[in-house]
Order: sequence, then structure tokens, then C-alpha cells
Amino acid sequence: SFCLLPDPQRENPKRKASGGGMATGREAGEPAMAEEERDWADLTPVCLAEAFSRLGPEDLWRGAMACCRAWREAARSRPALFAALDLEPAFDAVGADAAEWWTPAFQRRVDAMLRSAASLAAGELREVRVRHCSDDALAFAAKSSPQLSILSIQSSPSVTDRSMLTVASCCPILTELDISYCYEVSYKSLEVIGQSCPNLVVLKRSIFNWLDSSEHVRTVPAEYLRACPQDGDREAIAISRSMPKLKQLVLRFAKLSGVGLNSIAEGCKELEVLDLFGCANLTSRGIEQAAANLKNLEMLVKPNFYIPRSAFHMERYGHWQLYDERFQTNVFQI
Repeated sequence: SFCLLPDPQRENPKRKASGGGMATGREAGEPAMAEEERDWADLTPVCLAEAFSRLGPEDLWRGAMACCRAWREAARSRPALFAALDLEPAFDAVGADAAEWWTPAFQRRVDAMLRSAASLAAGELREVRVRHCSDDALAFAAKSSPQLSILSIQSSPSVTDRSMLTVASCCPILTELDISYCYEVSYKSLEVIGQSCPNLVVLKRSIFNWLDSSEHVRTVPAEYLRACPQDGDREAIAISRSMPKLKQLVLRFAKLSGVGLNSIAEGCKELEVLDLFGCANLTSRGIEQAAANLKNLEMLVKPNFYIPRSAFHMERYGHWQLYDERFQTNVFQI
């Protein structure tokens, strides 16, 4: 089960102790002569902060900062410890989307972490990788983080153009942006982000698999899946006109046509990676023509017009497997 890190502003009552409360060998049941007892309370805040800088996010937030007030204050004395908030490893550890992530309660937990990180970093927050945050929390973090260069907020249904405009105005050195599965973010945000963040080199703007949404129906709200963005060409044109320095562009399952793809090829000449997986409105000829105009292109992920049916469909409609084998539908794959 997914467990977000606790809010570091709250002290763990079970670990209250003066100065640090570190258990000694005797407290752990070991003989008194096993080793010399050490009074961790004598460590200065500078020494504690230096030790904390060698901890990973999990040990820092759930260990040191939850131990006691003295340790938490020592950590807060060094904002650089909170320069990055990366929750992706925790999400990836689950291995699949979960229905509870799409609830208001879970969003509040993510918001608490984002707000805490922005406050503790004291203007030095440079990297944010979260999911399911809200408009207000994102705007708060953006206003507090002028040094932010990497922002990933995929699967955040409550994020809209309002907070993205705040990001554009407050985070001018942004170099990487991932707004995949954020359906309330429109082409207007892409335009302003591109104009305000001239150093942007990575953009990820994927949407859910609308060709076969069965893999998401048990987790993602049905009304959200139906709200899939339809203006793929308009977004592509906004990208081409405002983000000329892009080197990596991911548009999985985007509903752009040859018009949008040609616009990208003309406006984003420095592209090295272009991911078009699932973009079923494109043709092989159109992709080849666009790729020919991208001289720096090193990796091109083409659409796969044959999307393997999920286990959900195979269980309910077993005859599809016979159909695929009989007519060899994967010959249309490009």
C-alpha cells in the first residue's frame, strides 16, 4: 500500500525526547558494557544538519525530522536539504494506478507534502515530482520557488491553467515539465510556459489510452477519462511556436494530426527525442516527412496502431483473440 511521507511540521509523540532521544545499547536490551553510551543531545545543529545531508528522502522525512523537535529544527536550519521533492519512487513502487489516489483525501496528503517542502526549502526548491496535487498547492509552491527547474505533476486532475500561469510567471528557469494526464491544463498554459520559460528542453504531455481505456476504468474516474483533451493540433501548434529549444517531447496518445506534427517539426528543430506512441491520427508518411526535418533526432517512438487488448477485454471477450489470430491484425503496426 502507498504511504506518503508524514508532514514534518508535526512531531511524533512516540519519539519525544530531549535533545534527540536516540536509543542506546542498554535501552535496546544489550549489556551495559557492549559499547560506550553516547549522548546524541550534545551534537550541535550544524553537525546534525551535516549528518542529515547524507540521508535519503525517506530517512530524512520519516526518520530524522519525525524524531524530535531538536532534530527537526536542525534540519530546517539547512533549506538545501529540501531542494528536491521526489515522490515518484513511492508511486512506482506500487506498480499501478490506485483508485484511492483519485480521492480528495489523497490529494490533501500530497498537498501537505508539497506545501511543507516549499516552505522548508525557503526558496531553494529546484525539483518537484508529485502526482495528484491541487491548484492551490501548486501555486503556493511556485510562488515560493523561483529556482524551480524541474516540475512533474502528472495525473493531477485539479490542476488548471490558473496555477500553470503562476508557474510561468514565478519559475522562469524551468527546464523540464511533465503535465501528462492533467486534463484541465489547456494549450493556453503551453503558450505562456513556452514564452516565460525560454530554457525549457523537456516537455511531457501524454494522455490516457483512449483507444482502449479498460486498463484505467477500475481506478480513474469514468468522467475524467471521458474528458480527454481533443485539441491535439492546437496544443502542438502552441508548442511549436513557443518552445523552440525543446530536445525531448513526449505526446503519448495525443490526438494530433499531420498538421500538428508538421508544425512541431518546423518549430522545434532541436528535438532529439520524439515519442508519438498511440497517436492514432498520424500516418506513416506524415511521420517520415516530419522526422526528415528534424536533423538532430536520435530517438523516434512511432505510433502503434495495433494496441494489444488488455486482460480485462480478453476475459470478457475471448473471441477477440481468435479474431487477431485469424486475421493477423498486427500487420498494421507501424
